[in-house]
Amino acid sequence: MPERTTPTLAQRIGYICGRTLPPAMSEWVRNDLIGPGATRRYLLRILLPIIPVLCLFLLIPGPLWMGLAMMALLYLPLIYFTVALTYVFRRNKLIKHGFDPALAETDKRAREAADRHAYEQRHGRA
Repeated sequence: MPERTTPTLAQRIGYICGRTLPPAMSEWVRNDLIGPGATRRYLLRILLPIIPVLCLFLLIPGPLWMGLAMMALLYLPLIYFTVALTYVFRRNKLIKHGFDPALAETDKRAREAADRHAYEQRHGRA
């Protein structure tokens, strides 16, 4: 039987929690971390599962706005730090799975190259 190239549900949960996947799944990991939609997947994996836990604040007696305010006090900084640490998270996962950490910057480099090319076209340097 050939080795799996995509993780099972249990392996995905472990991967999200920080486990390393087998080398046979390295292409899946690479696509997950730097492929199309990688940032969206990362943000959804961090920001969605915490919502039910935060909804427990709505069970505290008092006005609804109080529970919502307590939720916001935790959720807004979580959003901020999750977005701010996206690059660090990607680099760490790439290193952990044996990839070059510079791959985390491929989309940034492509944008910079496109900007440079557009600038050179505009100002007659190409």
